Amino acid sequence: MRTGLIVSIFNVGSAIGCLFLSKLSDIYGRCMGLTIVIVVYMVGIVIQIASIDKWYQYFIGRIIAGIGAGSISVLAPMLISETAPKHIRGTLLACWQLMVTFAIFLGYCTNYGTKTYSNSVQWRVPLGLCFAWAIIMIGGMTFVPESPRFLVQVGKIEQAKASFAKSNKLSVDDPAVVAEIDLLVAGVEAEEAMGTASWKELFSRKTKVFQRLTMTVMINSLQQLTGDNYFFYYGTTIFKSVGMNDSFETSIVLGIVNFASCFFSLYSVDKLGRRRCLLLGAATMTACMVIYASVGVTRLYPNGKGQPSSKGAGNCMIVFTCFYIFCFSCTWGPVCYVIISETFPLRVRSKCMSVATAAYYGGS
Repeated sequence: MRTGLIVSIFNVGSAIGCLFLSKLSDIYGRCMGLTIVIVVYMVGIVIQIASIDKWYQYFIGRIIAGIGAGSISVLAPMLISETAPKHIRGTLLACWQLMVTFAIFLGYCTNYGTKTYSNSVQWRVPLGLCFAWAIIMIGGMTFVPESPRFLVQVGKIEQAKASFAKSNKLSVDDPAVVAEIDLLVAGVEAEEAMGTASWKELFSRKTKVFQRLTMTVMINSLQQLTGDNYFFYYGTTIFKSVGMNDSFETSIVLGIVNFASCFFSLYSVDKLGRRRCLLLGAATMTACMVIYASVGVTRLYPNGKGQPSSKGAGNCMIVFTCFYIFCFSCTWGPVCYVIISETFPLRVRSKCMSVATAAYYGGS
């Protein structure tokens, strides 16, 4: 029970971070806000590494790290969507999910490398690597241009031009830069004329914000409820039926499929469109689930639960497990981030994205 609590509390912390720290992006900017929440994440990691014999210290560290990670999952896609050139915005947002799957794969490999240790090295080394990647991320943030939308919002027009020009590899005086900044200025002025956005406005039907928020909350919740976590958490039982008993090796196999499949999303998210990706993904994942469940119930143990399993049925289930992960990683995995990053007006974007992303962690 304690183990389950420690594992799940990370998602609770992530939901808290989504709701309460995303406001930093409106106060200090997207880049500085992201840097601050990375530091929060690092504090959580340090607390966990420093724990010796007090489980509640590790527990507190998990909460704090979750708060930081949840905030990152709001601010990073927001920054990407506001700095990426329009014609590749969807692709770059899909790269966020690609890097998430790459990190998961590296985590599996790290766990495999430390599995022979029986002491605290087994979990301190992976946490230490998490801390190292966070430092690298902070260093990388020094090269990232600030969001032109935020700069316009705070009246820094010349800096906004420089940021947009840098992101699109244009000169500051290029007509395309001037035209884009003029559009941003007009949009920000129109939104400011409507007054400061409050949490109450998220439930306004007049501006269609509530409808958009409901849509993104449902999409993010359904992304987690599709069953992808079932395969990552319990897929090892199917691999055991065909003689692959090492759960660390099984995780690496699933991690490779998950990561490799995301490369296809870089094409599909823009070429097929957001809505078509979701529909196609839902249809193919449903088909995989039906076949997987049918084979598992009727063919996996032909002579009863306590008897040897059918290797052929196990192989079939593994194939459809991998195909399911492929379908998920090409569609619902990355497209949800794209949709929530593109859906909301600037004045309520951080609030709405925080609620929608919190729904993601709530669903998991």
